[in-house]
Amino acid sequence: MFLRDGIFWGMHLIWWAIWLVALGWIFFAPSNWPLREEEEENDALTVLKIRFAKGEITKEEYRNQKKVLELDA
Repeated sequence: MFLRDGIFWGMHLIWWAIWLVALGWIFFAPSNWPLREEEEENDALTVLKIRFAKGEITKEEYRNQKKVLELDA
């Protein structure tokens, strides 16, 4: 009844679109979400490098803080 009139095909196509979007999201979603601990540790080292580059800390302070960060990891 509905298949021959063409009314049903609109809903059928919508469901296929929903499934394709869902599968695309599952397979192509970023793999780094949520952040892992390793990335958070690297963030601390990155902040330390930026502070050193800006001249906020001395070379000796940079080395000491870098050793502390590496020992905690």
